Amino acid sequence: MTTPPPQVWPAFRAKDARGLIRFLVEVLGFEETVSYGEGDRVDHAQLDWPEGGGVMLGSRRDDGGQWPVEAVGCYVVTADPDAVHARAVAAGAEVVREPYTTDYGSRDVTIRDPEGNLWQFGTYRGEPRRAG
Repeated sequence: MTTPPPQVWPAFRAKDARGLIRFLVEVLGFEETVSYGEGDRVDHAQLDWPEGGGVMLGSRRDDGGQWPVEAVGCYVVTADPDAVHARAVAAGAEVVREPYTTDYGSRDVTIRDPEGNLWQFGTYRGEPRRAG
């Protein structure tokens, strides 16, 4: 089995994440691959574009300023987020969240760029696409 190429996933926070998911799927044609959370809350959702790539999103929440609503966020797949962290620290970059393991098994780190955008590097490659 070959390893898939590196990927970049735009990430969004939404007031009404379930509504946004419905819009992206029903109106624009994305495919909902996975959604974690209870009730109206979405902790993490992956929507795939039929031609490749996709987006990740979740509900807005008070997370102590780690991810301001107005910031753009991108998730970048990497085999070694700890090495990215070490390089960022060596360069004096602002580390928003030190390396950690998510409840769904990804090893992640979050870094803010000079414009205030957030870049999350992690091992999560996304869920397999549904057949069909």
